[in-house]
Amino acid sequence: MSNPDELLVAISAAVESERSNQMSLTVVVGGAVITGRLAPEAVWRERVAEVLKDSDRLRPFSDVFACGPRGNRPGRGEAPTHLHFHLARILQGSLGIPETGGMYRVAIKDVSAWTVGDLIHFDR
Repeated sequence: MSNPDELLVAISAAVESERSNQMSLTVVVGGAVITGRLAPEAVWRERVAEVLKDSDRLRPFSDVFACGPRGNRPGRGEAPTHLHFHLARILQGSLGIPETGGMYRVAIKDVSAWTVGDLIHFDR
């Protein structure tokens, strides 16, 4: 969306203010369907940093996520610009990739469609 959806920005702001990861959302971005739970940016960054610290090869990048550009906190009075998904999957057919869920950051302005709730696929 060239102009971010105000309702989606409000949902993201509510997630940021509550420090909760219980809001499930499904979005379409560039033709890909991503489904999962939203997390506050600080919580998302912290979790990504933890994962990177556990990797010998990627450990040097963990500080980028741990500190972040604003000390790991969204600026006061600023509208969120990104959605931070935790336990999310990219849906393709009846598969959710990865099966266990991943950490995705999506620019709100790039979301072309969305719905509350996450989609679950079952093999039949």
